[in-house]
Amino acid sequence: MARTRPVGVITRGTTNPNRLRRCDRWLAGPASGRLRRATSHAPVVVDLGFGASPVTAVELHERLSRVRADVEVVGIEIDPDRVAAGLLLARPGLSFRLGGFEVPLDGRDATVVRAFNVLRQYPEEEVAAAWASVCRRLTADGVLVDGTCDELGRLATWVAVERSGPVSLSLSWHLRGLDQPSVIAERLPKALIHRNVPGEPVHDYLTDLDRQWARSASHAAYGVRQRFLATAHALRDAGWPLLDGPARWRLGELTVAWDAVAPGSAPVAHQGP
Repeated sequence: MARTRPVGVITRGTTNPNRLRRCDRWLAGPASGRLRRATSHAPVVVDLGFGASPVTAVELHERLSRVRADVEVVGIEIDPDRVAAGLLLARPGLSFRLGGFEVPLDGRDATVVRAFNVLRQYPEEEVAAAWASVCRRLTADGVLVDGTCDELGRLATWVAVERSGPVSLSLSWHLRGLDQPSVIAERLPKALIHRNVPGEPVHDYLTDLDRQWARSASHAAYGVRQRFLATAHALRDAGWPLLDGPARWRLGELTVAWDAVAPGSAPVAHQGP
């Protein structure tokens, strides 16, 4: 049978050690139940578009194997040279192969597909089709994590997408030296980055985030973490449907229900003076 050409285009491939640690921490924390619930077989986790260096796939395997010792991480790249570099680091539970949004897994389904800094170079109108293509390769309770981060991983955002559609948006900051939370806007996923304009829910969310951060300035005397905690509590009190709590907020992380920030949806939070 003729070999199918991988679906997608080659990314810039920029990567750094520890760049995706914030998302990995979330996968090993709040999202880890998906790995633990896989009882009939070892869970498969895909690092889709791992880039010029396979380091992020190696780190993902190291981190998730603490949650499930039998987890299988598969690094998938559309560039044959990058796959060849990954094969040099392959080991039990960690493999590499050529592919794209079709997620070739020899008929298996993935519990998690992490695609970071992949869709950023695509037009916004192609995002939904890419999501749909990947989600067809998920287990019934699997998740696609479509994210973006800066070069050092100090600012990171990601959308969790299930077979039924997107369910949440997570934002994660390196808190030390943080001036304004909305600085993360430049790292929003492709589905939202062009929507950070007045009248769009994600703009309302980031605006209210900055507003509550300013109002929580008195907490800075106790440290930036206390200020961030106060900000998160105020956001929840204002009506934003945050899906996490203080344990994640202390890490500089907020997860909100997708419906609250989805393009074109109605704002849900009070936008007081």
